[in-house]
Amino acid sequence: MLGAVPEKKETRTASRYEAVIATLIGLLAVCVSAYTAYMQRQQVRAAVWPILQFDSGNAPDIHFTLANKGVGPAIIRNVIVKVDDQPVRNWKEALEKILGPGEHLCSESDMSGYVFAAGESMTVFTPRDANNNPLTFDKSNPFWVQMNKERFRVTVEICYCSTLGECWTLRAGGLTPGTTTKTRRCPTRSPSSFQQ
Repeated sequence: MLGAVPEKKETRTASRYEAVIATLIGLLAVCVSAYTAYMQRQQVRAAVWPILQFDSGNAPDIHFTLANKGVGPAIIRNVIVKVDDQPVRNWKEALEKILGPGEHLCSESDMSGYVFAAGESMTVFTPRDANNNPLTFDKSNPFWVQMNKERFRVTVEICYCSTLGECWTLRAGGLTPGTTTKTRRCPTRSPSSFQQ
């Protein structure tokens, strides 16, 4: 009988070790699972990340473009267009600030509420001459010369989101390089928001 007691003690000690090892393996499995879920979330975020760019050009005509250089769609929530840091409600108002009062022709596309697919680019604004033709590169045309110079007075703030609800604000235009900053959420439309 005396020999049986150490056997029970050894069995209890072995059971404790087994329980501790099983607990550590369980914790390790939970950690690996959490890390795998985190990495999958990062991969999904990278797979739907939009990157908007706004720019103006003068060849073959004067125009403003918006493009999505990212890999996922960009859902535009709010747009503010400014001339000399003053918000304008539409492109016709922008032209009046740039060229003065009068009838100014242009072609325009709506940016507000638009969903830009990955790789999509769109000309959002092109001023036109009295014959309703785009202002093509012509240094002898005073209207082209003025618009080419004054287009740098136009800037934008575009708040957009990915399909996962992550949002950014693009500030671009003028003579400074565009910047994109992460934001918690896009502001709601206001009186200073751009209306098409």
